[in-house]
Amino acid sequence: MPASTSGGPTDWVTRAADDALRHHERAGDPGKPVTVASGASPSGPIHLGNLREFLTPHFVAEELRRRGVPVRHLHSWDDYDRYRKVPAGVPAEWAEHIGKPLTAVPDPWECHPNWSEHFKAPLRAALAEMGVEMEEISQTERYTAGAYREQVLHAIAHRAKIEEVLARYRTLAAENHIETDDEDEVDVAATEELSRFPYKPYCRTCGRDTTTITSWSDETHDLAYACDTCGFAGVTNLDTQFEGKLVWKVDWPMRWAYEGVDFEPGGLDHSTPGSSYTVGKELVSEVFSGEAPAYVAYAFVGFAGMQKMSSSAGGVPIPADALTVLEAPMVRWLYVRRQPKQAFNIDFGPEVVRLYDEWDSLTRKATVGEKRDVAVLAWERATSTAAAGALPTPPVVVPFRLLSSVADVTAGNVSVITSVVAGSGFAVSEPADLEPRLRRARAWTAEYVDEDARTTVRTSPAPRLAELSAQESEWIGLLLAHLPADYALDELTTVIYGVPKLARGLAVTDAPTEEVKADQKAFFALLYDLLVAAERGPRLPTLFLALGDETVRSLLTA
Repeated sequence: MPASTSGGPTDWVTRAADDALRHHERAGDPGKPVTVASGASPSGPIHLGNLREFLTPHFVAEELRRRGVPVRHLHSWDDYDRYRKVPAGVPAEWAEHIGKPLTAVPDPWECHPNWSEHFKAPLRAALAEMGVEMEEISQTERYTAGAYREQVLHAIAHRAKIEEVLARYRTLAAENHIETDDEDEVDVAATEELSRFPYKPYCRTCGRDTTTITSWSDETHDLAYACDTCGFAGVTNLDTQFEGKLVWKVDWPMRWAYEGVDFEPGGLDHSTPGSSYTVGKELVSEVFSGEAPAYVAYAFVGFAGMQKMSSSAGGVPIPADALTVLEAPMVRWLYVRRQPKQAFNIDFGPEVVRLYDEWDSLTRKATVGEKRDVAVLAWERATSTAAAGALPTPPVVVPFRLLSSVADVTAGNVSVITSVVAGSGFAVSEPADLEPRLRRARAWTAEYVDEDARTTVRTSPAPRLAELSAQESEWIGLLLAHLPADYALDELTTVIYGVPKLARGLAVTDAPTEEVKADQKAFFALLYDLLVAAERGPRLPTLFLALGDETVRSLLTA
């Protein structure tokens, strides 16, 4: 087995890649690449929780590529699944499509060929931005082309064994009050023998799966059924007509064997006794003569700070939403730095600022190269891929808190933001030097900062300016007298912090006394009130730099 660590740090990706290799050496075809797999049903928005399904095998594949091991990331779109319900925001008449394959349901927004493609498209774009490449399979195409003909007939021939396994796990789950992910419905109208048939046909006339199997011939492979919706009754021949699919708990292990899958993750709901993986692990060996892939279960990914969000459906955040405020390597990092079983939240609120600080600190640690630990390994996995190389990062790294503060004060004015950042001591000559971070700071400020937390610059002097105390008037006078002709962050910081010192007869470079510290607090509160009608706001030197001398003087002069 190719070396996994070369003496360096190891993480969950390292161990999962080792498991995938061992599985391939034991059960795989030595002439084929290691297969890591994922699968998802495009029945609705593919949200940030679903993203773990894609990124978990991606990181494992990347680790194998790093070792020089041939590998493919195979993704199955379960687009031959039934359309189950009409979600909020979709016309009520879409109820007529319930029971049809997702690929047969029209796109109500009329921007994609069908329902399925409407939800695949934004996920594909987000994955491309994050450097994720995979070989995609449409289960609609596979089933309707007859690719699984032999496997379907084999499953039906072994339906007694399949039902024996399923029944045992149903009993276990019931006795122990275990919730499962059982989606395989009992056909109550069918005979007892056919009520849990492992194959479900779609009606040839109306296209729905609201069918009751009335007979099956092991000799001719004719399957007779009646449609409960449109009344059609007919026969489909499973040798020549491909109009249905295996039920989910049989379909998944069938595909493991068919594709030679060596590693695949799954949600925790697929991992309890009686759920898809535990049942499939037994069926793949006893029915399909295969071996279940190496497996990791992953936990829930939640979200917060989304009060202002208006994503594509139902307010559910999708990867594209995260990428509007977080750089692509950061989104990857959130998923790779934690064990898959560790749940976490992605916070779109003030936590974003702290997250960028943490990321920039880790980047400095990684680029210095003094200590390559697990945290640095996660950074390496997040920042580059074998195919894309290093993912985009800003040529000039400016703290997100500075960019967002200036974007807040300037209403996202790109040229002003660039000028302020340059005045803050960063080697910036054009907005492109700040991308892709700049547009994320502007988007976050505009879309996710609450109105009561926004900075609103006064348009005229505050009434309070005419009622200042003698002490306050002295502070404002000293400030206006000492402001530099050309604003720069260091000079502004010295002056703003130095005004209370000057008022007490000290030099601006002197250490502050306790009295000066109290004066500074009162002076800063005064400035925030006079400039932005608030008790607090962006750092005052940054605020002055963003407003410019003309605005500052107009608001501080009676």
